Amino acid sequence: MTCLSDISTAGISTSETGSLAAASPFPPDRATQTAALRSHSDLTAQRSTRRVLLNPKYGSGPCEVDVRYQWCGAPDAPTLIVQGGISADRDVAALDDNAAPGWWQAVVGAGAAIDLNRWRVLAIDWLTPAELGAGAVSSEDQADALSALLHALDIQQVHAFIGSSYGAMVALAFAVRHPRQVGRLLLLAGAHRAHPLATAQRSVQRGIVRLGQSTGQVDQALALARQLAITTYRGSGEFARRFAGGPEWRDDRFHFPVEDYLEHAGRRFVERFDADRFLALSESIDLHDVTPEQVSTPATLIGFPSDRLVPLADLCELQRRLHGPATLEVVESPYGHDAFLKEPEQLAPLLREALR
Repeated sequence: MTCLSDISTAGISTSETGSLAAASPFPPDRATQTAALRSHSDLTAQRSTRRVLLNPKYGSGPCEVDVRYQWCGAPDAPTLIVQGGISADRDVAALDDNAAPGWWQAVVGAGAAIDLNRWRVLAIDWLTPAELGAGAVSSEDQADALSALLHALDIQQVHAFIGSSYGAMVALAFAVRHPRQVGRLLLLAGAHRAHPLATAQRSVQRGIVRLGQSTGQVDQALALARQLAITTYRGSGEFARRFAGGPEWRDDRFHFPVEDYLEHAGRRFVERFDADRFLALSESIDLHDVTPEQVSTPATLIGFPSDRLVPLADLCELQRRLHGPATLEVVESPYGHDAFLKEPEQLAPLLREALR
């Protein structure tokens, strides 16, 4: 597939699949807490909370909200914003060797593609309607929270906003609303709007969770919704390769190879995520709608042909309509939408080049 002459294609990965990136729950921590961590060099991490004033899109007026963030890397280095999907949190990378790895540890670290010896990475926990006192949370609200946090931290401009999935949507909203605060966009598997088929799939997931809430089976419903979500995150080629075996008779019924994988993923998600949070952030994806012509910030787009949630055609349209200069990099991968988590070797040169 081609759309403009400046699309490039990276090679096909032959790496084996691994576990899905995990995000931990993050209960509100009202008191500001800052921890200094040190690793191979003089890298530091500030893990803290700042109270900022926001005017939520679906709220009734201005409100104060606590924004939980981590800011890590080389002191006094230029700052990058890095945000992931709805299940990602502020823990992009861990500098303490004894801490649990961050959700993008393979990409962000000392000497990694996003080199913490050269940059400081800023990330927040996504806000929810309950925190905003609003009926829903928008990508614009998340962008405004990041903008307000930059002011609170006295950061005039970030070198780049690197967003994956929902994070890419927020990056586009940020570029529209706060263009002077960002020098460049790097957008992975995220576009200016949700594709209607992806919205349909997420709507079914939300319906399952709401049914569970109404029947007192919240955990079971959330687990089932997560199982359905995973079938949209990954590519059909990966499923064909990993789960092609026949069924096994167990517990008075046939179990297919893919079921154990999905059930395990569902249980893990319930352990670390909240149903209301899932509903709000899933809905926020589908509420997202940015006019590309309003984005003048230079952008690098990265898409995956196997991604069924964000089709490559949507990224072609986004690239064509962006007001500022934009390139589209196409990375072949069997991992579908999750390729931004599963292809660090292919992404590394693209990220380094875009940040250079």
